Amino acid sequence: VQLQASGGGLVQAGGSLRLSCAASGRTVTSVGMGWFRQAPGKEREFVAAISASGDATYYADTVKGRFTISRDNAKNTVYLQMNSLKPEDTAVYYCAARRGGWGSRFIDEYDYWGQGTQVTVSS
Repeated sequence: VQLQASGGGLVQAGGSLRLSCAASGRTVTSVGMGWFRQAPGKEREFVAAISASGDATYYADTVKGRFTISRDNAKNTVYLQMNSLKPEDTAVYYCAARRGGWGSRFIDEYDYWGQGTQVTVSS
């Protein structure tokens, strides 16, 4: 599975962005998907995950209520809608896929990673 993340950019605090993760090479209808982020000097951290069917979603406490993960299996694409952005959301955002139908909070459980897209939130 090859993953291509896009949609990052520069936005003011309180603004919104929608990230996309397009998958190719294999259908993603049977894989769990997740978004992670890594700020400069920090460890990569979990943001959100979604099951293969889209029925189950998981969020980090820091983004719950502001971010929404969704997927369109017909388009082999997963989205991350980010609202009410804060400067502390600034990071490189990565999408990832894991064999098996469930999403996960744990980096080590993912098998495929995209290249990352930069999100910068100015105060």
